[in-house]
Amino acid sequence: MSDSVFVALAPLLAVALGGLLLMLAEVFSKRRSDAGPSSDLALGTFVILTVGAVISLGLWFVGPENLPGAETAAPYLIVDRFTLFFDFLLCLGGALTALLAGGYLPEHKLDRGEFYPLIIFSTVGAMILASAGDLLSLFIGLETMSLGVYAMVGFRRGSLRSTEGAVKYFLLGSFASALLLYGGALLYGVTAKTDLVGIGQVVQASTDSAATGAATLNWGMFLLAMVLLLAGLAFKVSAVPFHMWTPDAYEGAPTPATNYMAVAVKSAAFAMMLRILVSAFGDPNSMSWASGWPPVLALMAVLTMTVANLIAGQQESVKRMLAYSSIAHAGYILVGIVAMVKEGNDAQGSVMFYLLAYTVSTVGAFGALILCGSRGKEAVSYDDLAGIGRRHPVAALTFTLFLLSLAGVPPTAGFFAKLYIVRASIGAGFNLLAILLLLNSVLAAYYYLRVMVYMYMREPRPGAPVAVPMRSGYVTAALIISAAAVILLGIWPSISLQLAIDAALAML
Repeated sequence: MSDSVFVALAPLLAVALGGLLLMLAEVFSKRRSDAGPSSDLALGTFVILTVGAVISLGLWFVGPENLPGAETAAPYLIVDRFTLFFDFLLCLGGALTALLAGGYLPEHKLDRGEFYPLIIFSTVGAMILASAGDLLSLFIGLETMSLGVYAMVGFRRGSLRSTEGAVKYFLLGSFASALLLYGGALLYGVTAKTDLVGIGQVVQASTDSAATGAATLNWGMFLLAMVLLLAGLAFKVSAVPFHMWTPDAYEGAPTPATNYMAVAVKSAAFAMMLRILVSAFGDPNSMSWASGWPPVLALMAVLTMTVANLIAGQQESVKRMLAYSSIAHAGYILVGIVAMVKEGNDAQGSVMFYLLAYTVSTVGAFGALILCGSRGKEAVSYDDLAGIGRRHPVAALTFTLFLLSLAGVPPTAGFFAKLYIVRASIGAGFNLLAILLLLNSVLAAYYYLRVMVYMYMREPRPGAPVAVPMRSGYVTAALIISAAAVILLGIWPSISLQLAIDAALAML
């Protein structure tokens, strides 16, 4: 095996080996002291994942095609610019989550060191998922990521709500994994292939043969396999009607874990969806509006946007509102995926840019929510945030910036993310989807602006609990990085969009 394959897989290997070293560091630190794990574990996790992100960026500019032997890992792990883009994105999301945890866990007396290896190895699973070109490696990556996230959701062991969220997520997640597994088994049964490109080639060959009356594929079984896979994927991206686990899991989990699910898990799930749809289901029949996945995803996008936004506006818990907001953003992204039918790489690039903008905006929103409350005086409901704009203007200002980005207000990253999705949708001729996306964005602005109204225009009721912001260098650092990214992506969006389109073009 060529040494180049190790260089090509360097981001994944660096994160995995760094996680093992971090576990050793935790063991020895406990032997030295019974006072609990050091907050240095948060910094160590941030450094490890930042190294993974930097290596991914370096390999991007070197070019995977310039690493002879990189194809040795294929089809199980595919190294291309699509993979490197998501490696960078996943490491970024994990690194910022580690900073949030470094401030949140000690503040709320949850400072147990196993949280940080869970972040790292869940990220390893997510990176495998983004690079998987075979159903076998895809399932391994999915389960590696999911098991760590299940544990993070139930990390607050003394909370019934946390336990409930973890159990729901585990049971429904296992069901979704079973759907993916059964769908993959059926695909293997009808194509005799497990690699996604091979499956796509067999389906394309059968489509060509069917045109001459010599079909060789069991289309009924293939269609059933596609339905099972789409259902499993819809669960992982929290699309309606497979979203029921999301609010309870997001609300019950410690806020850094909620943030990780909202950014890293969702990004990895969409990477998996893009790879499967393009490589395995990219033939004319599968992409047909009469018998393929586009109408299914289009309907799912409309339901996801609309249902999530309508319910989000009725929430009294800010954290639960952000959970439904995350579901709504999955609907916006699905619009871009549907536009891939006609717009191809431009639409796919728009989806990937959206995921980048959504990641930094969501990290910032959850980070600001963490910053706005300390132990025993947390910011949970809208009422808790009343008047915080006057008492603590910096905390309120950071929250406002990220909410404006999520709402799609210019000149933030979120504005251009939605603009590119709408442009791709209109370019593909799906004007109705574009209009519905814009209407839903207006609807979503209501509950984002509602937070600002409470922060700047309301005062706490007499005797009501008042949230008191915490002090944490880790959380502050995460907010500074996220704010810089939101602003820079808003000022120079075309650079990142072009990188995303290049990544789409490179998908094998």
